[in-house]
Amino acid sequence: MKRLVVILSTLLLTSTAFAEGVAATGSGAMSSILMLVAFFAIFYFLLIRPQMKRNKEQRKMISELTKGDEVMTTGGILGKIVKVGENYTEVEIAENVVVKLQKNAVSGILPKGAVKTN
Repeated sequence: MKRLVVILSTLLLTSTAFAEGVAATGSGAMSSILMLVAFFAIFYFLLIRPQMKRNKEQRKMISELTKGDEVMTTGGILGKIVKVGENYTEVEIAENVVVKLQKNAVSGILPKGAVKTN
């Protein structure tokens, strides 16, 4: 990710230096604008759009949580949901050990039978 940003910024600086040399012809400003537009298009399709897609999938997964789902939290704790509220969910992580978590702390739903609470 950092490599991509370095490469893109190098291209931008190179195009700016090139544009300064070509500015006398009048097409330098146009090439600079096109490079800038290309830079933002690449930035959008490689960074912003995939992140928006991941966020949408995460929100959908959280909205579909139900009692009995086996989940993993962002802290790596595995458990079974025993109660789902509006903003919080209660997860049984061991026999008779129930923790209350924010729904956003759930990072994924596991296949049935992945968590043994006994």
